[in-house]
Amino acid sequence: MEDPTASNVTPPANSSSQIIPSPSSVKVSLESRINRLINANQSPSPSRSIYSDRFIPSRSGSNFALFDLASPSPSKEDGAGSYATLLRAAMFGPETPEKRDITGFSTSRNIFRFKTETNRCLNSFSPFVSDDGPGVSHAPIKALRKVSRSPYKVLDAPALQDDFYLNLVDWSAQNVLAVGLGNCVYLWNACSSKVTKLCDLGADDSVCSVGWAFRGTHLAVGTSSGKVQIWDASRCKRTRTMEGHRLRVGALAWGSSVLSSGSRDKSILQRDIRCQEDHVSKLAGHKSEVCGLKWSYDNRELASGGNDNRLFVWNQHSTQPVLKYSEHTAAVKAIAWSPHVHGLLASGGGTADRCIRFWNTTTNTHLSSIDTCSQVCNLAWSKNVNELVSTHGYSQNQIIVWKYPTMSKIATLTGHTYRVLYLAVSPDGQTIVTGAGDETLRFWNVFPSPKSQNTDSDIGSSFFGRTTIR
Repeated sequence: MEDPTASNVTPPANSSSQIIPSPSSVKVSLESRINRLINANQSPSPSRSIYSDRFIPSRSGSNFALFDLASPSPSKEDGAGSYATLLRAAMFGPETPEKRDITGFSTSRNIFRFKTETNRCLNSFSPFVSDDGPGVSHAPIKALRKVSRSPYKVLDAPALQDDFYLNLVDWSAQNVLAVGLGNCVYLWNACSSKVTKLCDLGADDSVCSVGWAFRGTHLAVGTSSGKVQIWDASRCKRTRTMEGHRLRVGALAWGSSVLSSGSRDKSILQRDIRCQEDHVSKLAGHKSEVCGLKWSYDNRELASGGNDNRLFVWNQHSTQPVLKYSEHTAAVKAIAWSPHVHGLLASGGGTADRCIRFWNTTTNTHLSSIDTCSQVCNLAWSKNVNELVSTHGYSQNQIIVWKYPTMSKIATLTGHTYRVLYLAVSPDGQTIVTGAGDETLRFWNVFPSPKSQNTDSDIGSSFFGRTTIR
């Protein structure tokens, strides 16, 4: 065997004998070759990279103190360390101080090593939580509820007007739905599906708004002639007719003992049905038709919206608005008070605005706004959970269920072919009914019950098919 350490000297041509290596020189030759291979791995040539199919752990990421071993002297990071850095960046993104604080890893450590010096919760490596310290729940984020995308019942409603400024549908505490169709008002009992014709205003008048009193026994009806009629629904008998408006009454709202009516004549009349007078006060402030009215749940504040793009808030005794909001850029019909937070008011704007805005009337602040990309026709809060539903017109005619305050969409419901101008909530707070110019009323199960979010409403527990309300 040729000695690789011998000098490259060619023997003279006239040499008479060949040099035969001794056994000791063979041994030295093997050791020299092995040393050269080892040295080559430790000091790779800068001009080429050495790759291996074996996994060699990075010493820089190892915890030698855990095994009572002396830590080796620092050395230049090898290929395995570079690969770990690239893998860490691919999985977690570029390292920042914030990420280091959350994950507990740093670029100088192996991301797959055991870590025993810090006690961490078992859930701390869950993708849904971060290690926020003691006293913080690490439960995974709940998935959004599943809401049926189809109505469980559809009623034909002939002559249901396609007019943004009217309010022709309301649902009573007695589980009876009132609907204004043309010059008549019909009652639909949700328990028995029985339809009753309450009144007929005649050929010279028409229904512009309906509103149930809290107990659900009396119904207020606003007319195109500017009158407000009070009807006893149980006896189908008119008990009173009140005047005061010069033009149609498109909005009604019941307080504890007051009935408020809003008109195209720009005024709001406060009516105490216990008094003989047709109205006890007149609220002036809007410059155009009043199309939205809602009393707060404590009956201390009245919110009004108009075609002048204004949202006003009144108290029980004021004749001028105590709060004025002008951020909307279109008519404000959609108004809803939160049943969960005192003074939280939601409002929606028309086609040129398309926004849902939230206000704190206690501190007189604008909280937030979201562009829905569609005309906002109605708003209603769930009384069971902190969610709300909005109905829309141009251009998508959809119904959206929102989670508040994140305003994440829980469900988007479609089916109406015209603007969804009318909305009412069932007395149990689980079902909504929507009406549109396509002359249909559609019933949807959108909110959970107060006890269980998986319990279906008795009202919408089965599919009844399609029928006619009159």
